[in-house]
Amino acid sequence: MFKVNSFVDVLKHLAVMAVIVAALIFGFFYLYLPSATNHGETISVPKITGMQLTDAEELLDEQSLRYYINDSTYKPDQKPFEILTQDPAPGAKVKEDRKIYISINMKNPPMIKMPKLIDGSVKNAELILKSYDLRKGKITYVPDLQQNAVLKQFVNGREIKPGDMVPKGAVVDLHVGDGLGNTEFEVPNVVGMPVDEASILLAGQGLQVGNIFYDPSSTEPTGTVVKQRPFAEVNAKIRVGELVDLWVSGQESVQGIE
Repeated sequence: MFKVNSFVDVLKHLAVMAVIVAALIFGFFYLYLPSATNHGETISVPKITGMQLTDAEELLDEQSLRYYINDSTYKPDQKPFEILTQDPAPGAKVKEDRKIYISINMKNPPMIKMPKLIDGSVKNAELILKSYDLRKGKITYVPDLQQNAVLKQFVNGREIKPGDMVPKGAVVDLHVGDGLGNTEFEVPNVVGMPVDEASILLAGQGLQVGNIFYDPSSTEPTGTVVKQRPFAEVNAKIRVGELVDLWVSGQESVQGIE
């Protein structure tokens, strides 16, 4: 123990202790701690998005960095195990042994439930497919009165019902109604009928009046159908929804019919 003979000796002892404490503090914070934590030494994070996982792992290992997969998804237009995102971003300054959080592209697509496209329009089907990460494939128009309506949905040639499991990113082919139907019947004969009655008869059979042409030189009573196309010939067939053009006697201005 120090022997204290006077007040001056006390001051000397306190001064020595203060120097020792200051030296310890300086040594810990400015010598030991920086060397233990690599103070001031940082690593620039490399860009690993777009790389394969094995290549990225090798690159990070060379720079004394680690990685952690915190997410995965499936993108059909990118390679399996391709790195999609990283955090921290490329160029960020980090310390040695820092974890780089990444998301990767899965090798196999996850299975999802097929949405209901049937009875909706093609445009609506496209929006639904996109929201489910599915892709629109071939559109085939088939005879049906529902024009532009989705009738059936297929994946790899197999009809898929709503709720069936399909791979995410699958290509979905559609059968769509052409608005005509496939029921054929004989062409009705409306020649000789007043144009308004002919229009009612055609509509009643699921047909549409097409173009109306007026013939002022006709000797038939004004407003009479004098010709039609298609013609009402033997074995002539027509389908629901098709058009029938009419030729009508008289002037268009007189009839006022478009």
